[in-house]
Amino acid sequence: MRSQTRRWVALLCALVSLFVLPARAAEGVSETVITAALKGRTISALVSHWREHDAFARAVLLMPGSPGIMKIQSADAYGMKGNFLIRSRQVWLDRETLVLSVDAPSDEWSNFTGRFRESERYAQDIKGLILALRQQYGPLPLTIVGTSEGSVSAYYAAKAVREPQTKVIFSASLFHSTKNSHGLSTLDFDDFKFPTLWVHHADDPCRFTLYRDAQQHAEKTHTPLLTVRSSNAGRGDACQAFTQHGFVGIENETVRAMKAWVVQGVVGDVTLP
Repeated sequence: MRSQTRRWVALLCALVSLFVLPARAAEGVSETVITAALKGRTISALVSHWREHDAFARAVLLMPGSPGIMKIQSADAYGMKGNFLIRSRQVWLDRETLVLSVDAPSDEWSNFTGRFRESERYAQDIKGLILALRQQYGPLPLTIVGTSEGSVSAYYAAKAVREPQTKVIFSASLFHSTKNSHGLSTLDFDDFKFPTLWVHHADDPCRFTLYRDAQQHAEKTHTPLLTVRSSNAGRGDACQAFTQHGFVGIENETVRAMKAWVVQGVVGDVTLP
């Protein structure tokens, strides 16, 4: 009888933990806003880290896809919450990792185009944000992660920082020109000397971000490709955030695989039935 009671108590505790653990995880994360003030505009990022942490060993900059406009007002008031990188940002966290979800510059909140992401002015904005980051947290090694049109931002942000040790991840990358952006296919990767990882869903349905183009870019640049496979097709327009283009249903596994490359240099494909 006592053993049966103990089993019921253990089962009850296990069931309770299913509900308690997510709340504890949320309570254990600190989110604030960092802002760089530049001439006539600002650029901000949502900063996420564990409340209890060791000395930070790395900073991960997340560049969301179109429209890329978060309009960050506070740690609670901002947009783009459905974007793949923004909704999965806390999966990156551990005791040594700082994550920045990067907004468009304030004077581009009405129309943040891919062509602006290519400009020298945007490079200056990114440099200003990095300076603000380092004034507060020190000279942390950077990993820049872009998704969809944010891959264009990742390319130019890395070029703006100009630190060869900066790692760059292109996920669900925009390769071909749209009405908003030239994409990556026109860019020069011969002089792009940063450690680079390509991450792409094998069944990405967006015609501007096809898997075969990721394969070709990985082969051309002699850099690794992390392939994601899952049967969950999601919902909505093919090029939006909740289809396989946005790694729907396999976000956490995809981020963990990217992080394994950043921290350990390991590349392993991700498959989920």
